[in-house]
Amino acid sequence: MAMTVAQKLIQSHLLEGEMIPGKEIALKIDQTLCQDATGTLVMLELEAMGLDRVKTEISAQYVDHNLIQEDYKNADDHLFLQSAAERFGVWFSRPGNGVSHPVHMETFGKPGKTLAGSDSHTCAAGCLGMLAIGMGGLEVAMAMAGHPLNIKMPRIFGIKLKGKLPDWVSAKDIILEMLRRHDVKGGVDCILEYYGPGIKHLTAMDRHVIANMGAELGATATVFPSDKETFRFLQSQEREHDWQEIVADKGATYDLHDEIDLATLEPLIALPSSPGKVVPVRDVSGQSLSQAYIGSSANPGYRDFAISALMMKGQRACQTVSFDINPASRNQLEELARDGLLADLIHSGARIHQAGCNGCIGMGQAPATKTNSLRTVPRNFPGRSGTLEDHVFLCSPETATASALKGTITDPRTLNMPYPKVKLPRKRIINKAMLLPPLTEEKAKKVTLIKGPNIASIPSLTPIPNDVKLPVMLKVGNNISTDEILPAGARVLPYRSNIPKISEFAFDVLDETYHKRAQEKHDNGHAIIAGDNYGQGSSREHAALAPRYLGLQIVIAKSFARIHWQNLVNFGILPLTFVNPEDYNKIDQNDLIVMKDIHQTIRKESEVTAFISNKNISMLLNHKLSKRQIDVLFDGGLINWVRKQTFP
Repeated sequence: MAMTVAQKLIQSHLLEGEMIPGKEIALKIDQTLCQDATGTLVMLELEAMGLDRVKTEISAQYVDHNLIQEDYKNADDHLFLQSAAERFGVWFSRPGNGVSHPVHMETFGKPGKTLAGSDSHTCAAGCLGMLAIGMGGLEVAMAMAGHPLNIKMPRIFGIKLKGKLPDWVSAKDIILEMLRRHDVKGGVDCILEYYGPGIKHLTAMDRHVIANMGAELGATATVFPSDKETFRFLQSQEREHDWQEIVADKGATYDLHDEIDLATLEPLIALPSSPGKVVPVRDVSGQSLSQAYIGSSANPGYRDFAISALMMKGQRACQTVSFDINPASRNQLEELARDGLLADLIHSGARIHQAGCNGCIGMGQAPATKTNSLRTVPRNFPGRSGTLEDHVFLCSPETATASALKGTITDPRTLNMPYPKVKLPRKRIINKAMLLPPLTEEKAKKVTLIKGPNIASIPSLTPIPNDVKLPVMLKVGNNISTDEILPAGARVLPYRSNIPKISEFAFDVLDETYHKRAQEKHDNGHAIIAGDNYGQGSSREHAALAPRYLGLQIVIAKSFARIHWQNLVNFGILPLTFVNPEDYNKIDQNDLIVMKDIHQTIRKESEVTAFISNKNISMLLNHKLSKRQIDVLFDGGLINWVRKQTFP
């Protein structure tokens, strides 16, 4: 049978199940990736499992999110992560070395391999012909311990690219066009596979831009073929021996299909506050601007900074605009400095920040209240920037730089200048001084984990009772992101390794009273009602674990985002969907949900009945869980399930 690239990658790593969309499969995982906002829990989970040493070919821990050391908390966590990396046999990327995704791509990315990462943008590695999947940290910890990764077999969504991009249009506009067409749910339960004659005009880093933001479409993964361009990239990193060709077979077919003529694209921009609200830049040209921001994992390449530097050469950013440069890796920062481009940016008035995620995750660079910020980052969910009432737009480096020059949102095609042509360096800088290799097994066993006062053990969790009577603590709408469930940013993320403390911030973007009310009802538990695509965005499992710590037992939604749905199960929370979506309108906050004999019913049936006792009505709900997930759920979560398997 003729196979797509995605099917080849899955087949070569398939341990259990059949490649039938919707059916659960188990995959062998070759590599894992963690970042510090999620990695602290992963390392605590490995400790709780009693793991001696990771079982993967490569596991890497990056410190890229929480770099601001305004007090001891982040610094303590960095020491803990380094000691844990040493103890468990993991590569450690020190603070300031760069964003996990481009650094991993440069150093470890290898065609044909699988990668599970505790960051939703792990899918970026699909640019090199890898099957790279973002998961909750507990799933990644399991993979590090040698367990397979269990997912539902996705549909393969083929996107044929033809033609060549015109001047002033770049890779960011391609993924924004996909979001314009398909919105934030368009890739749910799919692997996006790009192919066609147009991809030969896209560099490996261009492909990274597109693959990275597949997460914003809700996709399980994004894959590109491994071709001559992939070889050129690996050769530039002195790793050409890692290359192998992986392309779709002639006659391969896709479950879904779309086609983009690159020559017809124009500069695009996502309006506040969703990556799916995409319009042409010309539609919003002339609007005021207070910040323009270049960088992040969504535009991490040398070219993305170089185009901005060349546009700014000899010029100054408008004095009313904060022009922020966030290098994605220390190697690229060195290259920009060597080639004189960093000097051009500094001369233009740019603010140069350390290599890391920074403002993308709300760690510094928060914009002024109710002012427009243009960013090349992947997400613009409400408040994610660190400013509660933010107005964040997503765009290309060309659009952000043109706007910084003019002081208003500007279509770069209207600038009175020729389109700069970026030449990639012939000689790349490969400096691995801040990437520490694993210790030998003998030395690793002597390492003691360093735990500062902010690091707390993972709370023990008990299973959901067989009969429940739960108040609806909160009712929310569609497309609620994990940033709204458990905020990111400098105010919250320093408590990422302290669940009791971080739980105080649960849902406070939506309802400041939730934490207090949940605590008062903690012993009896509670439920949450949600609309479509509940839990979109980040893979942070804190968004499941913190509400679980406060007594959350059941979430009933019209639909769930993939990673958060799995995170709920992993921490013993039952995710249910309405069989009749209109029933969402029949439940209100403070209603009382009664469900009887849950354990036996869910093991036997796909549907359960819920009674709204104060309204004397009932409704059917669907659980969509596999037998393995049901066992995990009724053991009280994945950690308890693993302990039971290990110590029956």
